[in-house]
Amino acid sequence: MDIEVLGELAVYENGVSIVPSAGKPRQILALLSLWAGRVVPVPTLMEELWGDAVPRSAATTLQTYILQLRRRMAVALRDAPEPAGRTPKDVLATAFGGYRVAVTPESCDWSQFRRLAGQGHDALLAGDARSASAHLTRALALWRGPALIDVPVGRVLGLETLYMEETRMQALEERIEADLRLGYHAALLGELRTLVARHPLHESLCAQLMTALCRSGSPWRALQEFRQLRERLRRELGVEPSPRLQRLHQAVLSGAPELDGGEAFVQARSA
Repeated sequence: MDIEVLGELAVYENGVSIVPSAGKPRQILALLSLWAGRVVPVPTLMEELWGDAVPRSAATTLQTYILQLRRRMAVALRDAPEPAGRTPKDVLATAFGGYRVAVTPESCDWSQFRRLAGQGHDALLAGDARSASAHLTRALALWRGPALIDVPVGRVLGLETLYMEETRMQALEERIEADLRLGYHAALLGELRTLVARHPLHESLCAQLMTALCRSGSPWRALQEFRQLRERLRRELGVEPSPRLQRLHQAVLSGAPELDGGEAFVQARSA
């Protein structure tokens, strides 16, 4: 089984899609896919589908949705060029207190992303910027859009997708940091300007843009970025920039932007 959740939901068995069109079965399949190989408890599935308004018929309705998914799996297994002897109940298994998709975690692109991002993070901490950039670039290339963009999101999936997007952002910041260490500051300017525009209160992205601008010979633009961020933070949140960003600001003023370069960023992320 091949599972993709980093964008639209796509689940294939023998090359045949088993993703249903109805919203609630899609939610169930999405949650089972994110927990690939692990049991999703029935109460967790019910919370995702109905929140605090769980109907009396919830258990029966959930079993109906599971049956619908297994029927789609049966079609995919029946049409396999070389039948593997598995049944729908083998693929979508009933476990004590819940259900699980009986596949290895590596069948899901989310698991692949976490493995590659973890390797990139470790390489960056070890000072190997080239390996870090390569691993993180491969990890980020797995994303095809916002996580589960075509799936109705309840309480459980809402938290899951929030965590996924935050993990994606961390990997992106670390990939940019690795590229800054490799001296690609000029090539990063366009990407960083776009990211700062999309995330106007994101201090780490602003710090990376300031660093790239300084190293590209435009310290005055770096100071301008700092002033704009400070104004936004004061106006919208009533706070000042973090001490780390203020140290970078002072480094730019003194003509030494390298004083708050890569190591400070990695230490801040791992603290």
